[in-house]
Amino acid sequence: MNNAINYNHSVKEELTQHVKDYLTDLKNQGEESRNLEDLHHECFNTDYYIIGYFNAEQWLKKHNISIFEGIEFCRDYEIEQFGEAYKNYDNAEELVNMITYILGEEIIYNLDN
Repeated sequence: MNNAINYNHSVKEELTQHVKDYLTDLKNQGEESRNLEDLHHECFNTDYYIIGYFNAEQWLKKHNISIFEGIEFCRDYEIEQFGEAYKNYDNAEELVNMITYILGEEIIYNLDN
């Protein structure tokens, strides 16, 4: 997989904080933590992480990720997971949310390490 995004420290730091904030909110609501699959789904799949094309474009710039790097990263993930690239990333919002979905999975599964 393309490591340019995978090892982007600022993205990992931001997404790790997002997960920690979510877990804190659960505790404050008196709920037990979720299993890892549920946690990933709730943090990165029940709603968009970034909403709006402009906000997504700014997020990419903030983390120094070109659109082409992002597309390559997502397509590589799809090929590894499903044997083919099936999605056409034609806007920044969809692209950013797929990037955060992919990296969010890695972050959540590494929480205990």
